Amino acid sequence: MSAVPARDSRVPFETQPAVLETAPAPLEMRPQRGVSLFWRTFFFLSLLLVGCIVAWLQTFRALEFEPRALQSAQQLASLVNLSRAALVHSDSIARVSLVKTLADEEGVRIAPREPNDTYKLYNTDSLSQNISERLSARLGPGTVVAREVNGSPGLWVGFNIDDDPYWLLTDPSRVGPVTGATWLIWLATAAALSLAGAALIARLINHPLKKLSFAASRVREGDFNASQLNEMVATSEIREVNIGFNRMAQRLSKVEQDRALMLAGISHDLRTPLARLRLETEMSVADPQAREHMTADIEQVNAIIDKFLDYARPDQLKPDRVNLNQVVDAAIFSLGNDPTMRIETQIPPDTIVLGDAVELQRVFANLLENTQRYGRTPETGMAEVGIAAKVRDDSVLIKLRDHGPGVSPDQLEHLTQPFYRGNASRTSATGTGLGLAIVERAIARMGGRFAVSNSSTGGLSAHIKLPKAPD
Repeated sequence: MSAVPARDSRVPFETQPAVLETAPAPLEMRPQRGVSLFWRTFFFLSLLLVGCIVAWLQTFRALEFEPRALQSAQQLASLVNLSRAALVHSDSIARVSLVKTLADEEGVRIAPREPNDTYKLYNTDSLSQNISERLSARLGPGTVVAREVNGSPGLWVGFNIDDDPYWLLTDPSRVGPVTGATWLIWLATAAALSLAGAALIARLINHPLKKLSFAASRVREGDFNASQLNEMVATSEIREVNIGFNRMAQRLSKVEQDRALMLAGISHDLRTPLARLRLETEMSVADPQAREHMTADIEQVNAIIDKFLDYARPDQLKPDRVNLNQVVDAAIFSLGNDPTMRIETQIPPDTIVLGDAVELQRVFANLLENTQRYGRTPETGMAEVGIAAKVRDDSVLIKLRDHGPGVSPDQLEHLTQPFYRGNASRTSATGTGLGLAIVERAIARMGGRFAVSNSSTGGLSAHIKLPKAPD
């Protein structure tokens, strides 16, 4: 049967390629999203600085607590003792004047304590409790420290003069902890400055690493000239890394140039004697069968040279608009009329991808050649191939499937390695083991992805994901 592809979607044989399935996991996997080095460094520095601020605040409060409680208790006790002594040793007329002077000058008011007075104890926090305990210890039993008496807030101290109870009211801010907007403003300012410093430090650490990452990506793409790093930076460690990376890139560039020159020399030096050998064989060997075998051997050597050159092809490639239908048709036509091979295609009309037409035709030619060699159905000996494509978002998913024996699962990941031939049929074949490796490299050069998998219904499936050309 002719290898010309059938455009009718009604495929006449049982093993028609199914509608393109979702590409296997290797094509759909995305790099795991992670936190960039800048944000990680910023986060850890911020955490460290916030922890230091909290530790400092707790240390300050601990160091301030006992001295403030002791000082406040002493001041209140002195105020009460002085007021009590002044009241005891003054006559009734001077006592009235003294009480008025204390209220006007010191903000201290003294009032009799009635039995029916209601009050709330001064014990809202640990500082107030500590002050209350110290005052009771200094002023004796019967001392009451309250924060509110008869609904009037303040710092009230209940004490006795002889047997008469009194209240002394003073400003609670005398003993209050450090509070207010000023404290919060300074704390917020310190936190903001700490975070800004953490961001600056993280940026200084991340910036040279970001440049190194970009340069490494350019080297990976084969652009050695655009990967030069600054060798005059002030930081000695970064300067040494940049110098080492630049020397490595220069060495790789030299190796790449030598490789290209060597391959060009091999191609030139081997093809000329091979052409002479073929001509001499056809003219000098009388036995037609021997001549045919020798010519086939020369053609095989020539094909092997082509495979090596294809695999070692440079990575630089400028993508262009390519009609997938035309490329697949050309690859099928290049196989010639093979009666043991049947090919069916299901590709939407005018499917345009971004790539290189010559490279893409070479890709499909390699895949079809691989199927022609290893993808024959054991029962019939026919190589039945299905090629299907599906446009999805900004990509085109292509699936080429045969109905052969497939390969064992442990060999799948090795199929795209150069010179790998995993089973007996491959070992006995005349191929080089470079076909799928050439396909993977060519697809990667075009910005796509390639993977192979065993089909659920038998056979081997090749999955290709290429960028869709914009409309």
